[in-house]
Amino acid sequence: MSDSKSNADKTYKDIDSEDQSNSIEENDTKSLDDAAVEKAIELFRKVREGGRVDITEKEMAEIDKECEIIRNRETIIKDIEHEPTEITGKIITGPPTLTRFERARIMGARALQLSLGAPVFIEIPQNATSSLEIAMEELKQRVIPIVIKRTLPNGDYQHIPIDQFE
Repeated sequence: MSDSKSNADKTYKDIDSEDQSNSIEENDTKSLDDAAVEKAIELFRKVREGGRVDITEKEMAEIDKECEIIRNRETIIKDIEHEPTEITGKIITGPPTLTRFERARIMGARALQLSLGAPVFIEIPQNATSSLEIAMEELKQRVIPIVIKRTLPNGDYQHIPIDQFE
């Protein structure tokens, strides 16, 4: 029984020491932030003074006021993680038409599919001599079952079927 009690005491001591180390880390980051803010204020003051010696009291008061505003700002240490989501509805990411890059990518991919034996979705025109010309005609008639994925810088995305483009 004394062994279990000593093990429990050891465990509690370990947990307490972890709690103290976490609070020490928070205080360290806080002091580092304060030091960084003071250094930023010092640099700001140097820039505003511009190396001039003849600064008026009004200008000095204005600089002190701006420095106090900087000192009282809330500092964001860790940014909130954004979870990318799908945007539904009408086309809001990019232009309402296919871009030249999307058009080229679709025609190239579809031409490759056709050259590898994929079924054709339209009646083949008489003047078509290559799979690329067939792919161009399919794209013109908007019958290719391909979806464009457009992504915003924050990670949000939109899946747009070809038939929704103008």
